[in-house]
Amino acid sequence: MMQVTERIAAFRAQMEAQHMAAVIVPTADSHASEYLADHFKARQWLCGFTGSAGTLVIGRQEAALFTDGRYFIQAQNQLEGSGVTLMRMGTAGTPTEEAYLDSLTKEGDTVGIDFSVVSAASADAMRAHLSARGVSLADTGDWFAKLWQDRPPMPQGKAFLLETCYTGRSTQEKLSAIRDVMSREKADVHVCNVLDDIAWTLNVRGSDVLYTPVVMSYLMITKNDATWFVDEAKVDDALRAALLASGVQVRGYGEIVQALGNLAPGIRVMADSKKMTASLIAALSKAELVQHENPAMRMKAHKNSVELENLRQAHIRDGLAVTHLMYWLKTRVGKEPMTEISVSDRLLALRKEQPHFISPSFSTICAYRDHAAMMHYSATPETDVALEPRDLLLIDSGGQYLEGTTDITRTFALGDVKEEQKKHFTAVLCGMLGLANAKFLYGVTGIGLDILARGPMWDLGIDYRCGTGHGVGYLLSVHEGPNSFRWYKSATRSEDTVLEEGMVTTDEPGIYIEGSHGIRTENELVCRKLEENEYGQFMGFEVITCAPIDLDAVIPEQMSPRQREQLNAYHAFVRDTLIGLIEDAQEREWLMHATRAI
Repeated sequence: MMQVTERIAAFRAQMEAQHMAAVIVPTADSHASEYLADHFKARQWLCGFTGSAGTLVIGRQEAALFTDGRYFIQAQNQLEGSGVTLMRMGTAGTPTEEAYLDSLTKEGDTVGIDFSVVSAASADAMRAHLSARGVSLADTGDWFAKLWQDRPPMPQGKAFLLETCYTGRSTQEKLSAIRDVMSREKADVHVCNVLDDIAWTLNVRGSDVLYTPVVMSYLMITKNDATWFVDEAKVDDALRAALLASGVQVRGYGEIVQALGNLAPGIRVMADSKKMTASLIAALSKAELVQHENPAMRMKAHKNSVELENLRQAHIRDGLAVTHLMYWLKTRVGKEPMTEISVSDRLLALRKEQPHFISPSFSTICAYRDHAAMMHYSATPETDVALEPRDLLLIDSGGQYLEGTTDITRTFALGDVKEEQKKHFTAVLCGMLGLANAKFLYGVTGIGLDILARGPMWDLGIDYRCGTGHGVGYLLSVHEGPNSFRWYKSATRSEDTVLEEGMVTTDEPGIYIEGSHGIRTENELVCRKLEENEYGQFMGFEVITCAPIDLDAVIPEQMSPRQREQLNAYHAFVRDTLIGLIEDAQEREWLMHATRAI
């Protein structure tokens, strides 16, 4: 198998043959996805970095990977010896991608990128920046079709229909709502390439992306009908009939470009150029483009009453699995062999015992001691370590159920922990409680509330290099926009989104000390309406995550009376919800102690 240095050398040979000074290799597929099917993991194959976010820039003599603070430690380790320089985005002295490209190019040069995986908006911005210096941007096409000899094929999983007892709204209702937006925008056609938006609209799910139950496809909606472009082998007769009854016909996945090109000249097509690839927008050259975000994005962020009730049930089941694991850890660590991987496997087995469990919602992070300082650490046989009856273990995990998607993080004290670690654990807990118990007027965004979570860490002179929380889909992506909690704006997220009733967002502050420990406590919150008076509509949150928080790592004196009251109220909810579902008398007794009032 070719090594990273050999792969990059072969890639540079292709660059030289095409007379390109630099080529950008993003972490991307043709559908603006965060998590990619293996077929699209070209950046990972080329440089060896396995994180879910990062852009690789290859020059004639040098190369660099740009990634964010979640992956600094991981990327540093995985890029060692590759000849690729790590660019720690957002830190002092690190150039932007644009500045780095400027250092690699001169007037008359060409920079390449695959237009089938880069958004039209990104390509336009890149082209504008480069052209100001006399540098052109060109479409490379998919070089990896030849370079990547053992490339995984496109996924072949079957699609299935999600019944309205889970979705709460029919496909016809969703299409009608989207057509209402099209009418307001005076659009004749809406085209969507985002997989979770399509899955939500059609009430279909699949298995084309690991842990994210979507189907590789495109959707075109007109005023009277809709067409789903998908590998037809994935659609059985029953699903095809159900879609047809909803006014949706099925065509081949590869027919989308031709279909767009065949649209009548001047027809008004509503599409999101921030998500649609440059190659798809180019196919619409004869049409009039109506720039608009996919209507499904915000519609699916507002969970309806059926979805919310289902989600509550999913979190009870998921919390029960996590609670079983916590009990086992607390009573068996040091008495039987445990490693990061074996604990992760046990948690998966416990989830599989729950009704309607489908798969994890992402790759479980089970990180002991200093491994937890890497926010997205994933244990491998080479890094797997044994757990001992001391120090901290961080587990960030989630499940996909017919009743929805879950995401939960707990940090466990496996025995004695240092006083500094308890201080950090308590600060993280106070931050999580502060945000979960926020009361605010309608119109506030995630930026406006982030300080409530981050404040206790800032009081210690500590920060975490990521957002505080992200939206969560319904049996879809564990990371779903547009809602989030973070104090800064970025080019890729809509942090100014007003928090609306029914939005589900995670609350997960943390502390990460390289070489020592990592701590994160995460619950999911549902935005709810509270009272309305002369000052306006007040809003708050309902916590739906249901599992104990480890009191063995808490310093009660570091918490205010109000914070202790909030923690005690949460633990009463956990205890009252789960105690009747636990059959083992000793585990019930342990749960009573684990959720005791402090």
